[in-house]
Amino acid sequence: MEPMTTAAGSQAIDLTAPDLRERAEELLGDLAGPRARLREDQWTAIEALVVRRRRALVVQRTGWGKSAVYFIAAKLLRRAGRGPTVIVSPLLALMRNQVAAAQRAGVVAATINSGNATEWDEIHDRVAAGAVDVLLVSPERLNNPDFRDQVLPKLAADAGLIVIDEAHCVSDWGHDFRPDYRRIRTLIADLGSDVPVLATTATANDRVVTDVATQIGTDTLVLRGTLDRESLHLSVVRFDDAVERTAWLNGHLRTLPGSGIIYTLTVAAAHDLADVLNSHGHNVAAYTGQTDTAEREALETALLNNEVKALVATSALGMGFDKPDLGFVVHIGAPSSPIAYYQQVGRAGRGTDRAEVLLLPGPEDARIWSYFASVAFPREHIVSAVLAALDFDRALSTAALEPLVELNRSRLEMVLKVLDVDGAVRRVRGGWIATGQEWTYDTERYERLAAAREVEQQAMVDYQSTTGCRMQFLRRQLDDPGLPALDGNSPGCGRCDNCTGIRTDVAVDGQVLAATRARLDRPGLDLAPRKQWPTGMAKLGISLSGKITSGAETGRVLGRLTDLGWGQRLRALLDAPDDPVPDAVFDACVAVLRDWNWTTRPTSVLALESARYPVLTATLAARLAEVGRLRDLGTLQIRPDSPPVSAANSAHRVAGLHDSWLIPDLSSVDGPILLVDAVTDTGWTMTVAARALRAAGAPAVLPFALATPT
Repeated sequence: MEPMTTAAGSQAIDLTAPDLRERAEELLGDLAGPRARLREDQWTAIEALVVRRRRALVVQRTGWGKSAVYFIAAKLLRRAGRGPTVIVSPLLALMRNQVAAAQRAGVVAATINSGNATEWDEIHDRVAAGAVDVLLVSPERLNNPDFRDQVLPKLAADAGLIVIDEAHCVSDWGHDFRPDYRRIRTLIADLGSDVPVLATTATANDRVVTDVATQIGTDTLVLRGTLDRESLHLSVVRFDDAVERTAWLNGHLRTLPGSGIIYTLTVAAAHDLADVLNSHGHNVAAYTGQTDTAEREALETALLNNEVKALVATSALGMGFDKPDLGFVVHIGAPSSPIAYYQQVGRAGRGTDRAEVLLLPGPEDARIWSYFASVAFPREHIVSAVLAALDFDRALSTAALEPLVELNRSRLEMVLKVLDVDGAVRRVRGGWIATGQEWTYDTERYERLAAAREVEQQAMVDYQSTTGCRMQFLRRQLDDPGLPALDGNSPGCGRCDNCTGIRTDVAVDGQVLAATRARLDRPGLDLAPRKQWPTGMAKLGISLSGKITSGAETGRVLGRLTDLGWGQRLRALLDAPDDPVPDAVFDACVAVLRDWNWTTRPTSVLALESARYPVLTATLAARLAEVGRLRDLGTLQIRPDSPPVSAANSAHRVAGLHDSWLIPDLSSVDGPILLVDAVTDTGWTMTVAARALRAAGAPAVLPFALATPT
C-alpha cells in the first residue's frame, strides 16, 4: 500500500503517533523560536482538535499563544492529508498579523476581506487546488450571496478545522457583539461530525463563555486560564478640565516607555488629540475606522517599528494588533465596559517586564456611552416595519429599503443581519427578501441586554473610584478562574497605583497648559453641505432626487460636542436652561465669522426655529446682525400644521422638513443669508431650509451653528 501524501506532496503523518507532541513542538519552534515550548493547555487543545476532532473554546489572556494552537493544529492536519483550516477573523489588522505569523510557521495562508476584492477569484482557485493551508475570512463574507452559496459549502465539506477568533463577538452578551458573527452558527451546523472547531478569545466572562460554548457544540471542551498580566501597571489619573488633561499628556508623553497607543472614544477626539500632540513636537498619528486600508497598514508598520511615539486611535486598533514591546496604553476617556477596557490595555506589555496603563476619564464619557446605547437594537415596531417592507420574490437593496422604515443606514443593516441569521430574511443578489418564516421579537432578551450594559457602565465608574487592586477588579469582571476568593486577606497585584500607593503627579506645566489651551481654543470648523438627496424620496411622495443643485453653501460651526477644547463648554451650555448667548461664546462666534473665507459676505441673518433653544438661537442671530451690520430677518418658523420630523433616517427627515417653512419676505434681500442654529446634526434641516430660501429668492445661504455632535 502506498503511503498517504498531503496536498503539498509530502508524506502524510500519523495523528495517533506517540511523537505527535514532538512534531507540534518543532512547529512551535518555527513560529516562536527554537526555545519555545508548548504550555500544557496549548497541547491539550491541539490534541483535542487534531486527534479527537473535538470542539474547544480557549479563553486565555492576550499574549498567551492562542494563535499558536490553531496554526500548529492546521499544519498537523494538513500533513495528515486533511483540508485547509478556515479562520473567521474580525479585523483587517488582525488578519495581517495572522498571515505574517502563519508564514513564520511555514503555513501557507490567504485572506478574503474587503481590502483585497481583486484577488478573491485567484484565492478561491488556490483553495480548490489544495494550495492553501489556512484561509482567513471576515465574518461579513460569510453572508455574501456568492461566497455563501458557491464557496462556503465546499469549505464546510472539505475543511480540516474551523477557527472562530475573537469568539466573544459571537455572543450578544459580549462587549463587542457583531451580527455577522452569528452566521458562524450556520457554518458550524453544516460541518461533518469529524471536523473540529476551535473558538478563542481573551475577553469573556462566565455568561459569554457559556453562550459561546453552547453555540459551537453540545460537548465543548473549555480551557480557561488566569487573565493576570504581570507586566501591566494600572493607574487612573483624574482631571476635571479636558484641556488640563490634554496638556498633562502633552507634557508627560515623552516620559512613557517606548511607543504605545492612546485610545479615544470618538473619531473627532482622535484627530484633535493627534493634532495637538503633533503641534508640540510629538511624533503621533490618528488611526480610526475612517482611515483607509493602505494608510492603516502603514501606520501599524510605523508603530511596530517604533517610528512613531504613539497612534492616537479609536477601538478600530484593537483585536489582533500584536506588538510584544508595546510600552504603554493611555485612554483619554473611559470605555463603557471593564471587559472592553481590559481587551484594549492587553495590547501592552506582552513581551516586556513593564508597561504603563493609564486611564484619564472625562466628564463627557457618560454622554458618549449614552449615545452608543441609543443606537442599539431597535424597538419591536420598527423591526416589524422592516419585515413588512420586504417582498418574498423581489429583492430590495438597503438603500431602497431605507426610505420605507425609520432607521438610518447602519442600524438598518444591523437589523437585516440579525433577521437574516434568524431566518426571517435572506440576502440575495440585489439586496434582501423576506422568507416568510415566523419571527418573534425577543423583548425580554433585549431588555436584559440593555440592563447588562448599564451594569457594565457602572462597573467602569466603580473601577475609577475603587481603592482596591485595579487588576483584581478587572479580573473579577471577567470571572477570572485564577482569582483568589474575595476577602480581606486577598493580596493585590502589587503593581497598580492603589497597591503601591504611588500616585501620578497631575501637575501641569503652565506654559504647556497655555499652549495647549490656545491650540484647542481655536474655534471654527467647516460644515460641509449635503450634495445628494436621499434615495427613495418618491416613495414618500416627495419629488427630490439626485444632486442637490440649490442648497446651502459650505458653512461653519463653532465646535463639536466631542471636541477636547470647545466640546466641554458647548456641552455645558446646551445642558443648561435656555438663556441668551453668553459673551464668551458670542465672541468666539464672531472670531469664526471673521475668519470665514466666504465668496460673498452675508447681508442678512436668519435664525432657525428651535424647540429646545429658542432664546439661545434668537439672541445669537440678533447679536450677529448687530455686530456685523446685517439685516435681521427674525426667525424661520415651521408651519403649525407640519407633522413631527423624524430623525430616524435621511429620507424621513427630508420628507418631514419638505415644504414646512413659513418663508419671510425676501424681496429686499440682496446678498447671502447667514442661517443660524444652535445645533446641527445630520445637516438636513439646514439643507432643506436653504432650498426653500433659495426658491424664495435668496442668492445664497451660509449655514452657521454653535455645535455639531461629532
